[in-house]
Amino acid sequence: MREKALGYLAAHNVMALSTFGPEGPWSAAVFYASRELTLYFVSSPKSRHALDLARDPRAAAAIHEDYRDWRAIQGIQLAGTVQRLEGAEREAALACYQQKFSFLSNPVAELVPVLQALGKAACYRLTPSELHFIDNATGFGKRTQVLPHEAST
Repeated sequence: MREKALGYLAAHNVMALSTFGPEGPWSAAVFYASRELTLYFVSSPKSRHALDLARDPRAAAAIHEDYRDWRAIQGIQLAGTVQRLEGAEREAALACYQQKFSFLSNPVAELVPVLQALGKAACYRLTPSELHFIDNATGFGKRTQVLPHEAST
């Protein structure tokens, strides 16, 4: 199941990241890159979810497609902690991010604003403490846990 979860993470790009803060629960769609079961994302440190995470690093996330047939549903559900990365850890995470999104290495004119924003963005690591792979093709609501100790950074 671990290999199936890793393949799913590699094949998808966006996660719905859920946080909780003074204004209540919040969910934001963010692009991510992964190394093993650890996910990296970039975001404005002034965004609502980043401010929530600065107060409480616990988060949940879901990765899935928009299905019309419930029997086809597959995806990832996870919970864990988020850490803002600095220095060498930030650079390594950004390298992982840029490897997944290789278009970021192509400095065409229309990408200049994206690259400028990326340079100012904070970089985060989401380390799962709980991760489940959902596969309704094997049964309605069928999910299999991928053990947290299998996650690596």
